[in-house]
Amino acid sequence: MLIDSSVLASTLFALFVVGTLYLVYRATKQRREVTDFYNAGGRLNGFQNGLAISADYMSAASFLGIAGLISLFGFDGFLYSIGFLVAWLLALLLVAEPLRNSGRFTMGDVVAFRMRQAPVRTAAATSTVIVSVFYLLAQMVGAGALVALLLGFTNPEAKNWIIVGVGLLMIVYVTVGGMRGTSYVQITQAFLLITGATAMTVMVFANFSFDLNALLDKAAEMSGQGIAFLEPGGRFGPDIVGDPVATLIGKIDLISLALALVLGTSGLPHILIRFYTVPSAKVARKSVNWAIGNIGAFYLMTIALGFGAAALVPREVLGMGVNSDGSLVNTSGNVAAPQLALELGGGDGSLGGAFMVAFIGAIAFAVILATVSGLTLASSSSFAHDLYANVIRKGKATPAEEVRVARIAALVIGVLAIVLAISSQGLNVAFLVGLAFAIAASGNLPAVLLTMFWKKFNTRGAVFAIYGGLGAALLLLVLSPNFSGAANSFIPLATGFDINVFPLRNPGLISIPFGFFMGWLGTVTSSERDVAKYAELEVRSLTGAKIEKPSTH
Repeated sequence: MLIDSSVLASTLFALFVVGTLYLVYRATKQRREVTDFYNAGGRLNGFQNGLAISADYMSAASFLGIAGLISLFGFDGFLYSIGFLVAWLLALLLVAEPLRNSGRFTMGDVVAFRMRQAPVRTAAATSTVIVSVFYLLAQMVGAGALVALLLGFTNPEAKNWIIVGVGLLMIVYVTVGGMRGTSYVQITQAFLLITGATAMTVMVFANFSFDLNALLDKAAEMSGQGIAFLEPGGRFGPDIVGDPVATLIGKIDLISLALALVLGTSGLPHILIRFYTVPSAKVARKSVNWAIGNIGAFYLMTIALGFGAAALVPREVLGMGVNSDGSLVNTSGNVAAPQLALELGGGDGSLGGAFMVAFIGAIAFAVILATVSGLTLASSSSFAHDLYANVIRKGKATPAEEVRVARIAALVIGVLAIVLAISSQGLNVAFLVGLAFAIAASGNLPAVLLTMFWKKFNTRGAVFAIYGGLGAALLLLVLSPNFSGAANSFIPLATGFDINVFPLRNPGLISIPFGFFMGWLGTVTSSERDVAKYAELEVRSLTGAKIEKPSTH
């Protein structure tokens, strides 16, 4: 890629970073209470929070990962878009309003309300941190691939430094701006991403006279697979001739992935805490409605982004990510969207191509920063509020002390995410997010739903549900092809290390029901019952009674 493109991309990146840092600085001037760090004072309106939720959700997985999967595998790549969108219906119907009414800052506030505080909040904080770190991996891997492509870096060490830079920026956003600053950054990035995706969608269809059939036909032709590119089985559940067992495993893996995507959203900590940033349950519902509209429109546009890349970008470039020196890298397809932008602007060497790839890449980079900030905030808040303030200090920590611990936790979590992301760069970011969804649905979701809707649920049930589902998902992940024994695993095949004994790449089909089962088992084996507390929680979840209102002074 020409130096002009690299210079332009660097300039746009710098502008985005400076602009977002200014937003964070402004947010610090509007802070009224120390606890605004957690929930922005509960003063965001439905439209603002809906955009912030959209930025949390339309992350590197959506813009880079899904576009890459569709461009490489056709129909099967779009299954991620469908799963991500359908998941919001569950969040709207079951989680948004009751959660907003029942808690203040974290998921642990709700789950521990009628339980013994120490064990439940410890479990909630542990699960929140683990899920957030997995999701962080996806965003930071995407950032490394994106910026390296745009700036023309071919040295693997350059990607490592890019990941370090993203990690440091997210730490600054969270520790300085808290929830308010992070929200302002997310609102801006969501608007930019929707604008950029809309522009690319119009340009793709313009190349085919706004004829969807012509676009799909060209994508099928360029894929080398013909009509099979537009049919199920390109990646998930293909029919393997002569091996019915492998065929069956592939189809079960697809079901497992779908279950994780649909149920995982309602267990993602960085999504759950967004319901506390609004003044009422009614506004929380409006937030989700706005988010569904934004996210739904965006995922429809991934059809144009993915199939447009398949139709317009040469297959060898699309699938392998050819470096300027001719070497082949990045088989994950994570850079399909910026490669498409380059083609739409006029191709390599053109001014339009340089501008488009720089602009779209900068938007994607900005959205990554917004998402990683939300994840870091969720995990550090849970550590400080649930574990430190309510378990270690037994409710005696001052708000200022609690927020100080949250900032330290953000630093530690950020460093951990940087280290892990550097070792996970060969994996598709949408695939990594699918794993995070499975872990969230296995540990967090059973505890949240059983707390709010089962009168007999108790402390042992909550602890069993969180640790049982979380532990099952992590164990199956380690025993699956994701960890070892496969070319695109965490531990490279070349090492010879192989404990691949669980055939499914996504553990959701087993670990999610197991989380609910463990919640039931823990409950029925304990005599603890607090019917009065459940009645109080039920009233709170339906009406919002006794929830502290945002201060107006």
